[in-house]
Amino acid sequence: MLKAAFRVAIGFCAVMATSMASIGASAAAEQSVEDFYRANKLVLIVGVSAGGGYDLNARLLARYIGRHIPGNPAVVVQNMPGSGSVIAAGYLYSIAPKDGSVIGTLARIALMEPLFTPQKFDSTKFVSLGSISKDISTCISWKTSKVKTWDDMMTKEFIASGQGTGADPDAFANMIHNLFGAPIRLVTGYPGTNEQALSMERGETEGYCGISYSTIKTRYAKWLAEKSINVIVQNAVEKHPDLPNVPLITELAKNPEQLQIIRLIVATQSMARPFFAPPGIPADRAAALRRAFDLTMADPEFLAEAERTNIDVSPMNGADAQALLTELYATPKSAVEKAARAMSSSP
Repeated sequence: MLKAAFRVAIGFCAVMATSMASIGASAAAEQSVEDFYRANKLVLIVGVSAGGGYDLNARLLARYIGRHIPGNPAVVVQNMPGSGSVIAAGYLYSIAPKDGSVIGTLARIALMEPLFTPQKFDSTKFVSLGSISKDISTCISWKTSKVKTWDDMMTKEFIASGQGTGADPDAFANMIHNLFGAPIRLVTGYPGTNEQALSMERGETEGYCGISYSTIKTRYAKWLAEKSINVIVQNAVEKHPDLPNVPLITELAKNPEQLQIIRLIVATQSMARPFFAPPGIPADRAAALRRAFDLTMADPEFLAEAERTNIDVSPMNGADAQALLTELYATPKSAVEKAARAMSSSP
């Protein structure tokens, strides 16, 4: 009888605990946006290592976006590098709290990775907040490399660094190797742009593809001033005005099918610095985060600091970024398969 009573008591406690947890979750969900963010910090996950372009843009945004969110939360930046932002994407999708307390920025081409390889996230389900800028991705070589032009890249071995599956440097190097036959030897596994730059400067590698021109202008302006690098090709759909004599990858396509493949791979350059919240966050908090992002893009102090640090601000809002992803994910399967093979190290 005592055992039966004990079991009843345990069951009652379990029911009460579940009920209390449910009440707590319900109360949290019913908080106003302002009350929620007054009580919670906002964590900004950066899917690459510190020091590169994504990191610089994230830290700039973090200094200002909190003032435009009701409740004015403190914003804390956390780097989560690995596999070209795929690790961070998986974290945001499956593990991060779905309450609006976490947002992130990912390498733009990683958002396309579920189209090409099995992944545990769906980019179309992220809540897009917007992108700080459009960009031009480039292939560069160090001044000591024998590869200085596109013609050189087609005929001379080029030792390029990469980060891993889903990263711009790997995708673009493989694309050029597979579609154009360039003798590129890819050395992958670097955590981020900063480490790739050091490997190039030390002579461990000759250069790399998939570095944003905006990153070069902000983080590595001395390369341009000292003419330490060669900009070999622009991986984008339109040229940067600073680089009128550097060939555009889409103009080098040999036929319409190749052009379709290349355009699919480089399309995300139009949302160069994208920011997202996990799927399933409360609608009112999602709306507040999107509005805060838009307001930050027009914040005079944000813009002044961006100008001082040579960070380009040519924003895309969250709705347009979401629409672009939806459009890209509607690409015919046959074209997706060909693009996947083009970006693979084993086509």
